[in-house]
Amino acid sequence: MSQDTRDQKLQGLSAAEVEERRARGLVNANVDVKTKTIPQIVAEHTFTLFNGVNAVLALLVFLTGQYRNMLFMVIVLANLFIGIVQEIRAKLTVDRLTLLTATDALVIRDGEKQKVSVSDIVQDDIICLAHGDQVPADATIVRGSVSMNESLLTGESDAVHKGPGDEILSGSFVDSGSLMARVTRVGAASYAAKINAEAKYVKQAKSEIQDSLRMVVEFSTILMPFLGGGLFLRSVFAEGMTWDAAILSVVAALVSMIPQGLMLLTSTVLAIATTRLGAKNVLVQQSYCVETLARVDTVCLDKTGTITSGRMELMGLLPLGGHDVSEVRQAVLAVIGAASDDANETATALLRAAEGWPEGAGAVSRVIPFSSARKYSGCVLEDGRSLALGAGQFVMGERYAALSRDVATFGPLARVLVVGSCGGFDEEGKIEGSFEPCGLVALRDEIRPTAQETISYFRREGVDVRVISGDDPRTVSAIASAVGVPEAGHYIDASTIRNEEELIDAVRTKKIFGRVTPQQKRAIVRILESHGHTVAMTGDGVNDVLALREADCSVAMASGSAAARNVAEIVLADNDFAHMPEVVAEGRRSINNLQRSASLFLVKTGFAIALCFICIFFPPFPFLPIQESFFSGLIIGYPSFVLALEPNHERLHGDFLTNVLARSLPGSIAIVFIIAVTMMMEPLMGWDFAQTSTLCLLLVCMVGVGLIWRISRPLTPLRCALIASIIIAIAGGSLLFGNFFMIEPLTPWMVVYLFSAGALALVLFALLYRRFDKSIEHEGRLAYVVKKAEVAYAQHRSRVSSRTRG
Repeated sequence: MSQDTRDQKLQGLSAAEVEERRARGLVNANVDVKTKTIPQIVAEHTFTLFNGVNAVLALLVFLTGQYRNMLFMVIVLANLFIGIVQEIRAKLTVDRLTLLTATDALVIRDGEKQKVSVSDIVQDDIICLAHGDQVPADATIVRGSVSMNESLLTGESDAVHKGPGDEILSGSFVDSGSLMARVTRVGAASYAAKINAEAKYVKQAKSEIQDSLRMVVEFSTILMPFLGGGLFLRSVFAEGMTWDAAILSVVAALVSMIPQGLMLLTSTVLAIATTRLGAKNVLVQQSYCVETLARVDTVCLDKTGTITSGRMELMGLLPLGGHDVSEVRQAVLAVIGAASDDANETATALLRAAEGWPEGAGAVSRVIPFSSARKYSGCVLEDGRSLALGAGQFVMGERYAALSRDVATFGPLARVLVVGSCGGFDEEGKIEGSFEPCGLVALRDEIRPTAQETISYFRREGVDVRVISGDDPRTVSAIASAVGVPEAGHYIDASTIRNEEELIDAVRTKKIFGRVTPQQKRAIVRILESHGHTVAMTGDGVNDVLALREADCSVAMASGSAAARNVAEIVLADNDFAHMPEVVAEGRRSINNLQRSASLFLVKTGFAIALCFICIFFPPFPFLPIQESFFSGLIIGYPSFVLALEPNHERLHGDFLTNVLARSLPGSIAIVFIIAVTMMMEPLMGWDFAQTSTLCLLLVCMVGVGLIWRISRPLTPLRCALIASIIIAIAGGSLLFGNFFMIEPLTPWMVVYLFSAGALALVLFALLYRRFDKSIEHEGRLAYVVKKAEVAYAQHRSRVSSRTRG
């Protein structure tokens, strides 16, 4: 090809050709994985079964004109507001990170260089890239020789030499040199976009709490038409109640069946957790992932950007042949200082280390820039001496083998270069004459200073650590060993794995994986999950996106690719993996306390369902909606919020729903028993409905105080004060605001009955609580039944999700 023809080709596209390609859709449209839109977030939080059921119940109350009985909607609206605000705030933060990393591209059009938006590049554009630039679209080099960093695509940290005719992929970086390349694939056809496309299905949050709440709400909703309809018909046609009175009675029963306060408490506790983590530069995009990470028993780490910072650092210098350290420093500084304007990662690391060194060997008259083909850089000093720095095999040839023992002293993590003098350089920069080494220069991937402490934390907490990287498995193993990853010597080269059976066997026996493809990363996560593990995955590159999507909880670095940030539930805004223990600890505090408080809410759900069924045959339902707001606020809402914010870093034990039901069912059974007795006593004692309702309300409060005392053990001054304040609030509310809450004054016989029946209910509650507590410890029948129900529900949700995606 003649020089004239080559220059003509590098004139780039004309304006007409650009417009023609735009018309054909050959534009580099942004096909990165996007965060949800604000309307999507609002819709997801608004159009839920929970909100829909409560809206219908509120409408029924509205039709009666008894507006104060709609007080329960305050909880529903607060829950909705917290969920929407939290997720929108996270979305906007991630979007800002994406904007901060966006850059324009330099293209040649009509023979002139001009800057355009990356999304305005069209197929066949000529793009110009230099050191530090990211490739905006797949292209073929037409001029220039460069060293490419493809770690965000492949996970390999080693630079890759590229020259004319070689392909460069979108998402990779120019490590050194400069180039001109013709764009071959844009938009959805690019390499990175194809990986991103596989990760675009909607990822549902994996949360025991969320699944448990959904299951309770769906179960209650299924029962509502039958129980509510039966209670309404019985109240109107058998008891002669007015329609308005019957509606209020039915709504009171149905509202009790839905754990509204628990939904609000969960949203609030998780919102507080995400706010606390946000103050530590940990951005939580899905609040329920705080729970998931607290349950994680396996962490899969990407080496580059997680254990290592993605930068190189100087390990040390070793003088050779009678030279001293100062001479080695001068030679290194002369070579890298001469080419500092186009410093690759190696030179940048040496320049950082050279701060404070004495000046170089002398003024430079000629610079030999680093070349990926030559694997060295050099310079010629004004006094005529020539110096070179590079890979030993390339500057010394076979003589480099004689230095193997010296090289070995730096250990397996080292990347060793040789610096020395030579006879000179020819016009193309090749070394002339004999190269005489004066020293070895050892570098390594910069290990994050907090990596070892973080790995130690996971080891102490019984979390299995796996390192999954696209880099050389020996390098990955050495780095993993340096930070204390258990069994770091058990590594495998994933490129040698031929089928799924071999991969399954490797996951079972190996801890360190090198040369892993994006698809293999995803497969490894799936295999771990299929064996019952809760898996967290960390990463920063396009090559991590598929695995991040698949993991139970995914963590991305803010400095990584936009795709990795957008698919991850957690983004480390300052790229510091050391925050992971803080995230786990915050999750444990939130979930342990939430699990303890949840039993208060499900007590109401349990006794409401049973009472609603009983009241179909023996109406009316003994509570009004405003009375439920009274005990829900004092017995459930107030104590649960206080208990949920206490410090608690214990490991999570057992199944969430099993633990909660074991503590709530004794209270529900005791309440149903004593209310049934009270309702039977009504005609014998001559009480009217208002008096019976008042007694039932106060008896529920007494059993509730007993449950609070149980779940608050061991008692602390704060918890004692909490219980005392609840008792005072119940007494004060009954006496001072009795008219508002429809609480009748107590007669002497009502007082005698209240304390007698209350004592009986508390004894029954204590006996049942001990029985159910033992059932948890020995994984008795309750745990078996709950597990069966959860499996059936998970299968149901999976079928629904599959139909939705289909």
